[in-house]
Amino acid sequence: MTASLPVWAVVPVKETAAAKQRLAGVLPGAIRQALMLAMLEDVLAALAAIRDLAGILVVTADAGAARIAERHGATVSAECTRDGHSAAVAGAARFLAALGAAMLTLPGDVPLVRPEDIRRVLDTGRAARGFTIVPARDERGSNAIHCAPADAVTLRFGEDSYFPHLAAARARGIEPVSLAIPRIALDIDRPEDLAEFLKTPDRCRARAVLERHGVSASSLAVGAAP
Repeated sequence: MTASLPVWAVVPVKETAAAKQRLAGVLPGAIRQALMLAMLEDVLAALAAIRDLAGILVVTADAGAARIAERHGATVSAECTRDGHSAAVAGAARFLAALGAAMLTLPGDVPLVRPEDIRRVLDTGRAARGFTIVPARDERGSNAIHCAPADAVTLRFGEDSYFPHLAAARARGIEPVSLAIPRIALDIDRPEDLAEFLKTPDRCRARAVLERHGVSASSLAVGAAP
């Protein structure tokens, strides 16, 4: 494996009409959809600031997500989107491996991510020459993965994917590198994630959407959905 492979970022995005069902108890559907698109834009803006990425690939069948992706200069693919997150990333990995590229996959729901966080993953991944992972804050999910080449390890995402991903890398003879990066570790999936996000003083697009709809840490604390 080599550290010199060009790196593409891959962001899989579900159809936003059914986005974030686990937030349904605190946010109505229209706000969940707006939040998902705002988070995606936060992620893409951070990726677009990394000038030495070979490209950004957004894997989605959602028209709104595709428009945002194109606005940030990303390539859009709908391949394997009906088959879930793992299948979408696997399809992208096959495509990028055929190009001789490495892959950085990042979810579209980590709105606090900053270019310096992405740079840290990329720099570590290039030095590690194989597999670098950023776990979710509960060390169950896998919130960012750098694979060089793109298909170096078969990725299967889910709530308990972090330790299986470490094992999968080792099974391929690769010693994985794990990074703790709090802004990537916080994906907004459950009410407790949303509450944690709202405690953070950050002026990202996702926060602006929530504030526009009157969603605050205090409103979540009393169980008030707008």
